[in-house]
Parts: sequence; C-alpha cells; structure tokens
Amino acid sequence: MVAKLRELGASERRDEIRHLIRARPVGTQEELGDLLRRAGFAVTQATLSRDLARIGARRATRPDGGATYELAEDSLPAAYESFRAVRDLVDSVLDNGTLVIVRTRPGAASAVARIIDLSRLPEASGSIAGDDTIFVAPDRGHRSSQLGKKLERLFKSRN
Repeated sequence: MVAKLRELGASERRDEIRHLIRARPVGTQEELGDLLRRAGFAVTQATLSRDLARIGARRATRPDGGATYELAEDSLPAAYESFRAVRDLVDSVLDNGTLVIVRTRPGAASAVARIIDLSRLPEASGSIAGDDTIFVAPDRGHRSSQLGKKLERLFKSRN
C-alpha cells in the first residue's frame, strides 16, 4: 500500500535518499523516485536530480555490469586504499598555481591517473597522463594548492 504523499523538508527527503541508496542497489532516478513515493515522499525528477548532487551521490559501475548510485562518503576508504596501493609509483606532487603535476616512475602515469579519476575527488576535475607525468586540473571552486595538498596526503599516507 502506498502511503499518503507528504511534503516534508528537503533534509528529511535527502536522509531518505541516503537510506535507500545504502539499503539496496538503485540503478536509476526513476527507480529511486518510485522508492521515495512508496515511502510517502512527493518528488519530481528535477528535485531528485538536485538532491542527488547535493548529497554527493554518483553512479558507479558495478563489477557484474550495470551501474548503481553510491554516496561519495561511503566510497572514501576504498579510494584511500587505491592511493596507498600505488604510492610507491609516485615520485612527487607539485602545485604550479594552476595545475597539479604528479611525477611517477616511468610507465606508471596512466595507472596512477586512473586511480585519481576513479576516486572522483571533489577537488579534482580530471587528469591527463603521459608516461611519467600527470596533469590534474582542480575543479571549479577549488584551488590547485588544495588539490595538491590532498593528493600529497593521499599518496604519502602510511596509515
């Protein structure tokens, strides 16, 4: 039975979205909208899209195929592990005021850049890799110095 739809605050709706994404695989906004309606929330596609962006949800490819929504904060420990796995391939991280330059062992730049891109750090817009050099562009609203410090911490972390 579908509960009576109610207009609750954005905070309560976003909490329910987080709960639904953590509770089961949710592959589309349409599916998520249906689950919200069953839980008694009235929501349009545009509102749902804004809510997903606001809570940091993103679509992630599943190993068995397809994609589901995940919350960025839920995937950070795995991202940190990936950085630790390649830290011995990274020689240096330098901020030049515009971009962050990551120097790697010869032939390793592509693999390291892939880790950076897959981690979807909020500070990073994307990367370009050569053989032993990666240029990482800061995302809008972030300085290259912020991004450089974060990458330095992630690659050099021994914990």
